[in-house]
Amino acid sequence: MKTFNLGVYDIVVTIEEDGSGSINSSLNDGERDENENYLEYEAAVNAIESMILAHACAGIGVASPAYIEGIETAINAITNEYL
Repeated sequence: MKTFNLGVYDIVVTIEEDGSGSINSSLNDGERDENENYLEYEAAVNAIESMILAHACAGIGVASPAYIEGIETAINAITNEYL
């Protein structure tokens, strides 16, 4: 098992020996807000988390400074658009 603590948004990615994995972060608090913008924010954040997990499972260096900078840029854009 490999665990990557990315150091941004409390993102922690865990990859199991069989190639499966999980991701946790503070990006989505799990509380439902029926505000349309929040629902779109939530969907966009879920997509980013899924992409990070897929990349980690594929062996891409998700803990590299350049990759983390890309995550921060994407989350800033999502936040500016929807919140």
